[in-house]
Amino acid sequence: MNSIFLGQSALRVSPICLGTMTFGEQVEEAQAHAILDRALARGVNFLDTAEMYAVPPRAETYGATETILGRWFASRPGVRQRVVLASKVAGPSRGMPWIREGKGLTPDDIVGSCEASLRRLQTDVIDLYQIHWPERHVPMFGQLYYDPAKEASQTPIHEQLDTLARLVRAGKVRYVGLSNETPYGVHEFVRLAEQHGLPRVASVQNPYCLLNRSWENALDETCHRLNVSLLAYSPLGYSLLTGKYDQHAPTDPGAPQDGRIARYASVRQQRWGRPEALAAARRYNQLARAHGLTPVQMALAFCYCNWRVASTIIGVRSLAQLDENLDAWGTQLSPELLAEIDAIRWELRDPAQ
Repeated sequence: MNSIFLGQSALRVSPICLGTMTFGEQVEEAQAHAILDRALARGVNFLDTAEMYAVPPRAETYGATETILGRWFASRPGVRQRVVLASKVAGPSRGMPWIREGKGLTPDDIVGSCEASLRRLQTDVIDLYQIHWPERHVPMFGQLYYDPAKEASQTPIHEQLDTLARLVRAGKVRYVGLSNETPYGVHEFVRLAEQHGLPRVASVQNPYCLLNRSWENALDETCHRLNVSLLAYSPLGYSLLTGKYDQHAPTDPGAPQDGRIARYASVRQQRWGRPEALAAARRYNQLARAHGLTPVQMALAFCYCNWRVASTIIGVRSLAQLDENLDAWGTQLSPELLAEIDAIRWELRDPAQ
């Protein structure tokens, strides 16, 4: 894997990023450290976490993932300097009062969250510090429509950027990014950064996979023209695109019960749990097999080979899953197969948007 730069930053990362949100919930610490060791040995130098993790979020596991990563760094001298570390400050609480009580993303919220993450991660600096979701009330996590009547923003984007700039000047953050953003949000963060000499966002972390290609509805042009990189998350559609639920739906007695979508009702209540998403996944998985590929190979190659994607975030629970995801690197999708993928999308659109 050849490393790439994120946006206009000096961050040079592998085109596959290891997401860690399962660490501390589905993955115990010893196994998490083994996964991290293997990923690093196989050329992955990019790790993504968040103060909110593990997932599904609970008060009992808040910050657990960062703590596990911090102990990994502490037990392996020199490793921290070999990786690009990304973390995220949570947006407004969205029903998670253990993160914060307020409805905004104030300067105190951002600084306090960053400093707590640094302590848990046992590091002096976070290479890429991202806003996990906007402070603005925008459609995300399965919502479809913007409703201006629900707007309750309390902290202007300029003030958020100015606070991030303080963290950069203090040496606690190197570069900044966004997550779950809209075209307006990306443009406004970049415009204000350039106008006021504030940190320019290097990347946006949004969902992108065969079941959710909403990135292609304006965000791809926005980020291409502004030179902001996409970090694609959920490339396997919360395991729907692995084929494990092709015979039995996640709630059926015969379905594997180790995946998040089968194990947690809160996940099934979101976009990945829609019957339409499962039906579309089965169509794509069948198409992969018809072309001599596994569903995992086709779904990941769709992201790995896509000009829109800078780095694809994979999340795993085992060494076997990690190896399968990494082994898919180099898989090529023919123009004929890509045309058939587009035909399914034209028919079924983006059921997990």
